[in-house]
Amino acid sequence: MSEQSKPFVVDLKQLRSRPKDAAPAAIQTVDRAGEQYGFVAREATGRRGRPPSPRTGQVHAKVLPHIAEEIAAEATRRGVTQGTLIEEAWAIYLAHKSGK
Repeated sequence: MSEQSKPFVVDLKQLRSRPKDAAPAAIQTVDRAGEQYGFVAREATGRRGRPPSPRTGQVHAKVLPHIAEEIAAEATRRGVTQGTLIEEAWAIYLAHKSGK
């Protein structure tokens, strides 16, 4: 079989790398053409992923098993997280402590 009759053959001797035109006019031309086809924003758009949570403090309280079960059950019953339940309990404690 000859070189020309083989399917999917690329002559690597003909491939050459060329530097890109970095002139501002050339970049504007490319940007305009890209916008016509739906490509926009050459710059990074910012940090991807989930936004940071304002609730970053963690409390790892070790409690007796029956108390852990009661906290979990109350949080489930009220439809809140255990952290929210602890925050509310802390607010009540502070109010009681200050005499309100």
